[in-house]
Amino acid sequence: MSILSDFLKRTLSDIGSLLLPAHCPVCGEMLIEEERFVCTACRYRAPMTYFWRDADNPMARRFWGLLPIERASAFIWFIDESRWRDLIHTFKYRGGWLAAQRMGEWYGVEMMRDGALEDIDLIIPVPLHWRKRLARRYNQSEYIASGIARASGIKVETRAVRRTRNNPSQAQRSLNERWDNVEDIFTVIHPERLRSRHILLVDDVFTTGATIASCAERIIEACEGDVRISVAVLAVSRRAMGDF
Repeated sequence: MSILSDFLKRTLSDIGSLLLPAHCPVCGEMLIEEERFVCTACRYRAPMTYFWRDADNPMARRFWGLLPIERASAFIWFIDESRWRDLIHTFKYRGGWLAAQRMGEWYGVEMMRDGALEDIDLIIPVPLHWRKRLARRYNQSEYIASGIARASGIKVETRAVRRTRNNPSQAQRSLNERWDNVEDIFTVIHPERLRSRHILLVDDVFTTGATIASCAERIIEACEGDVRISVAVLAVSRRAMGDF
């Protein structure tokens, strides 16, 4: 049965490729056999941060003295006017949920290879408020998280934490305004699911870290400190890392 199932999957995949040839979302070139989502050339040139390989990295330092974060990393640099930025905007603003999942899976493979997920118990995507989710139709961070889960086998938890206030967008706000804007916007509904676990908080783009820090702080409070938290975001700008 499994041989037949695999044959059918390959056949359907081949037919789909003929009818709708897959193209690299970065350079636009047609993908060849064995290439997944992003072509080999673009993977080779991807602006990776490699932060997950080093616990003492610029993003982790952003949380020092602020929250007891175990590890923090980003996958790629968010570069203005680049096709990688356009790719991120595709799933952030233009309905490209599959791109978010595929990028998350790639990120998960890299972290697994370097042992960055070896003691993670749960993956929690930073939640959207229901109004924003309704307008966007999905939470891109959930798809990034599901991609990491597909690569690692770690469970994704989406019901323990809720965004209870529909705060305005962080874009175009000053540093202080960003922190004020995310105060008390999260509530932990099921702290019993989180206690004594090592949680990986997942988000799409890191700017000041205000949103993800607010979420982490609320989880720590709800679990009365009996929780460990690490952070993984898909992209970060060099501007956010200061002098790095």
